[in-house]
Amino acid sequence: MTTGYGPGEGRADPGLNAIVSERRQLINLAYRLLGSLAEAEDVVQETYARWYAMSREQQGAIASPGAWLTRVASRICLDVLGSARARRERYVGEWIPEPLPERTEWISGRPGGATVDPADRVTLDESVNMAFLVVLESMTPAERVAFILHDVFCHSFAEVAEIVGRTPAACRQLASSARRRIRESQGPASPTTQQAGIVRDFKQAWEAKDIDALIGLLDPDATAIADGGGLVTTFLRPIEGGEQVARAWIEIANRRPGNMTFLERTVNGQPGLVAQQDGVTVTVFAFEVTGERIKRIWVVRNPEKLRRWTMG
Repeated sequence: MTTGYGPGEGRADPGLNAIVSERRQLINLAYRLLGSLAEAEDVVQETYARWYAMSREQQGAIASPGAWLTRVASRICLDVLGSARARRERYVGEWIPEPLPERTEWISGRPGGATVDPADRVTLDESVNMAFLVVLESMTPAERVAFILHDVFCHSFAEVAEIVGRTPAACRQLASSARRRIRESQGPASPTTQQAGIVRDFKQAWEAKDIDALIGLLDPDATAIADGGGLVTTFLRPIEGGEQVARAWIEIANRRPGNMTFLERTVNGQPGLVAQQDGVTVTVFAFEVTGERIKRIWVVRNPEKLRRWTMG
């Protein structure tokens, strides 16, 4: 983000605190819209750059800076989403949203153990779990923006219309269509403690190479999807069927390096697993648990998506 000095000024902008306080909201919004922390941070940086490119007089004429920043960030996200579809068609293998690290809600690590700025945090709730973000990927950019702005961030359809460039009625239809996609894709949610127990049992069965136990923990129609981005070795196509997923995980266990450990961690607000080699995170596993079985596993190995997991 740029400094708190206006063009040609040598003193602090008196409205800086109010502007900076919007950063957390903008990061939250952009991450949900893009599924990428790196892209979300770029969007927010560009949003602030446009704010500080204006004169003090132009800034002062804006009645609600927060609304202005949200509108600009959302429009930038719309442009990014449009180009992202083409880029992801060229992506090597499957594309999975960038996973959020456990415990902290934090977006950007600070080398040397420095305290994370509260403005850089992302709130962990049901709208950032991996299953939700994956469904968002199936939506059109306009559907995604209308749904997130209205249903998650509580903007009116009149405000959404100004951002998307459609009528409020059209935006209402977009959000309704997105809502329907969410309902159709989601099974009955399991309590977090139950999910944690199932993921823990999966980890233990995996480490024990107990294929029968793994099959018992997986839904018969379970699917596993991996994202290596062409940068590391992983399976390029989804593995479908509980028995096939179990066999694949046994094969992974047989190839496991001696310096690799599996840890129980929170991934996007839900129980997950992390593989580390010599203390460095190399793979993040996110799960969708329906009832008492695992329905989906997302395996993120692309090192560019694991930077927040390896920062100090």
